[in-house]
Amino acid sequence: MNRLVGFLAPVFLIVSVAQAMSQPISLGALSQYLNRLTTAQAGFTQINGDGTISTGTLYINRPGRMRFEYDPPDRGLVLAAGGSVAVFDPKSNQPPTQYPLRQTPLSIILAKDVDLGRARMVTGHTSDGVTTTVIAQDPDNPGNGSIRLVFTDAPIELRQWVVTDGGGGQTTVILNDLKTGEQIPQSYFNIVGETQRRMR
Repeated sequence: MNRLVGFLAPVFLIVSVAQAMSQPISLGALSQYLNRLTTAQAGFTQINGDGTISTGTLYINRPGRMRFEYDPPDRGLVLAAGGSVAVFDPKSNQPPTQYPLRQTPLSIILAKDVDLGRARMVTGHTSDGVTTTVIAQDPDNPGNGSIRLVFTDAPIELRQWVVTDGGGGQTTVILNDLKTGEQIPQSYFNIVGETQRRMR
């Protein structure tokens, strides 16, 4: 019997280590990370619902502000600021299409106080041993869609997200070379100023 126990001890140790490695980063730690993420800049690759791929530069200034600058030949621009999201069509001289930020799942990570532990907000929280994935929605408006956030650990870093809109369409954004604490001009998040500049 003692021999059997001695033989099984390393097996139990390996299983315990594997289980520990597969534990997801806590929702509290992820909320703290997002709340500390005030300004950031990163390159991104966007995979659209129709399979097309775009690249560009992302700027974040929390709370409430985000800028997607798309590389040529697209040259499009999406701005989130002042509670609105504005989509600029580079081929048009018309004002941007706008809609409320609260109607997109991106409002979850752009909120002033991110609390992933809020009741009915997180519908999935898993780990594959390398990354932690959280699926979140606005608990008061689940029909607006959801966002799947993927993080790595040590240190915690946001690597990508997948937005599923209210109609079921999905857009994946993969981040690269994320830099935090960047100095970003406030003019980057001025929808009115950007509209005026483009319509000159």
